[in-house]
Amino acid sequence: MLSRLSDRLARFEEIAAAALAAAVTLLILVNVAFRAAGSPLYWISELSIYAMIWMTFLIAGAVLKRRQGIAVTLVADALPGFGHRLLMALVDLAVVVFAALLLWLCWRWYQPLTLARLGFDVQAFQGETFNFIYAENTSTLGIRKFWVWLILPWFALSLTFHGLVNLGGALRGLRDPGQAPPPPEASR
Repeated sequence: MLSRLSDRLARFEEIAAAALAAAVTLLILVNVAFRAAGSPLYWISELSIYAMIWMTFLIAGAVLKRRQGIAVTLVADALPGFGHRLLMALVDLAVVVFAALLLWLCWRWYQPLTLARLGFDVQAFQGETFNFIYAENTSTLGIRKFWVWLILPWFALSLTFHGLVNLGGALRGLRDPGQAPPPPEASR
């Protein structure tokens, strides 16, 4: 069940990333047209940059879930059955550790409990924590940057979930080689 949920989440991330890629293309074309007309819209450049950032983090979660990231497989390809499965489990463990660390850092960065304890008063939050995450505005769009940066906690949470599902499959594969997930080449 968790594996299916992870697959669906990865599919959602792929669709959202594709939509953002289309939006970036459209935004850049609109910006080119306005620049050619002599009246550029500067906020379009900023919006397209943020769309690219979101697209990158969304697709990265899906790619790592499917184990299709760029990798040097010299050692993994040279290892026989159990050694290969053990190495893949260690890679999945490294992904989970990285994702959990990133999730913890996002929690420390956003400090949602402190913000809630202070009644969502940004001024009081800044005074107590010297953290100005909720106060900074984007350059041309005029929205708070923390809305843009929310992709980082999403990515961390998504990657933690995908990594745990992959690690569970890899550990099952260590116990029972018939349960091992297929190598990335076979899943394409």
